[in-house]
Amino acid sequence: MPTLIESPSRIEAAGTKPKLIDEYAGRANNGESRLSIAHMRSPGGWEEPGQRPEFDEYTVVLKGAVHVEHEGGTMVVEAGQAILTKAGEWIRYSTPGAEGAEYIAVCLPAFSPDTVHRDE
Repeated sequence: MPTLIESPSRIEAAGTKPKLIDEYAGRANNGESRLSIAHMRSPGGWEEPGQRPEFDEYTVVLKGAVHVEHEGGTMVVEAGQAILTKAGEWIRYSTPGAEGAEYIAVCLPAFSPDTVHRDE
């Protein structure tokens, strides 16, 4: 029988401005460790510390643009595009544009504060 996920869990975000993270599937909302699915709403001017996570992350941008810094440069992922960052890669996300961004993040295995390894 299918399982209804009635509502997400609000997760506290790292970064310079408040960003809304609503996790539908994952460790915080339903104890799922295989993957996490979260809806993100990030304001213009937001940025977070760099990280070297132990999980792959798919980011699907719905509105605005997400900037993804990596060891080889920066990519801009715009609405209608997606990016895959692989476990072990150094990355840093930001939304410097005035519009900010709205996006879906899928992490495999599920996101965990213990496995994201943010820069100090």
